[in-house]
Amino acid sequence: MNVLIINAGSSSLKYQLFEMKTETILAKGICDRIGIDGHIKHTPVSNGKPEFESDIKLPTHAEAISAVIEELTSAEYGVIKSLSEIDAVGHRMVHGGRKFYKSVLIDQGVLDAVDECTMLAPLHVPANLTGVEACQKVMPGVPQVAVFDTAFHHSMPECACIYPIPYEYYEKYDIRRYGFHGTSHRFVSEKAIEMLGGKAEGTRIITCHLGNGSSLAAIKDGKCVDTTMGVTPLEGVPMGTRCGSVDPSLVRVLSKIERNLTIDQTMAILNKKSGVLGVSGVSSDFRDIEEAIRGGNARAKLALDIFNYQVAKVIGSYIIVLGGLDAIVFTAGVGENSINTRKNIIGLLNGIGISIDEKKNEVRAVQADVSGEGSKARVLIIPTDEELVIARDTKAIIGA
Repeated sequence: MNVLIINAGSSSLKYQLFEMKTETILAKGICDRIGIDGHIKHTPVSNGKPEFESDIKLPTHAEAISAVIEELTSAEYGVIKSLSEIDAVGHRMVHGGRKFYKSVLIDQGVLDAVDECTMLAPLHVPANLTGVEACQKVMPGVPQVAVFDTAFHHSMPECACIYPIPYEYYEKYDIRRYGFHGTSHRFVSEKAIEMLGGKAEGTRIITCHLGNGSSLAAIKDGKCVDTTMGVTPLEGVPMGTRCGSVDPSLVRVLSKIERNLTIDQTMAILNKKSGVLGVSGVSSDFRDIEEAIRGGNARAKLALDIFNYQVAKVIGSYIIVLGGLDAIVFTAGVGENSINTRKNIIGLLNGIGISIDEKKNEVRAVQADVSGEGSKARVLIIPTDEELVIARDTKAIIGA
């Protein structure tokens, strides 16, 4: 059985093709600059065929899907013989609102319900729906499955997910904490449970998905009980370009001091010009900031000090929420690869008996236990695999 995984953005479309018997990636790639001039990069993984990369006209996502199918089935770059070998498509859906707490087979009712979430994620939901519609057009009759970033966090208790604003906004408009990166938190927490002995009951885990977008989750008995992102991905710890949690009145303050900026203009500052980019003035890429620190850039150091401090502060609060702690998990681009970020965050937790082994920590993008001797909680690195979660859910739902 082969499952095609689609992650559609407003002008991009990432994909992976899985053979599910062995959970092997056959090919992966990206179409970007959709609706502008178009570009595709296609990489066969399983058969040693060469990579294909080219500028190509991609006026819509439908043409992008057609281009993906063409490369997947081509004699020179392909990994399957025909479209008929794709048994199902799994779609990453950023927001499922209150209705979707697990992955579902897509029909018109599902599409209509997801469309109602546009207000909650106006940048992501339309792009996700466009990806589904493009696949339906190019692959009619092939089952499509929606896997929601928000689903894993639906187990949060009301005290963790209801905002202290007039309750009617929750009742009428579904305004609440949803959380994101759910497929990642789900995958790495399950791996952590395996490393802790394989039984979810009784486990207390904090997962740290740290990258250009960052979020943490408190997971008890295998279920999420709190997470840092909110009704949108802006809330929580600072990120590459997002400010994270700040005084809500800052929106008004910025709009006044910056010549009466509109709400949208002010939100663009908080979403796209803040975080470690805004503080450092260097980059949103943590690698660039670490390089600037080595060159003596004080603002770059401040940017990472703020990030590390906020992450450690959340970990401390989640230990209270969980009633103790068995493991901290680092994952995603920064969590898996930044030796210094892991060391500095755990360094802030030394006072409560959590430590890291600096020699064991000298690794990148591998599953590892880097706990210090005598640490009161294990410190784990677990590479995430959101696409595999989507592929597994898709396989399970279509009943293959």
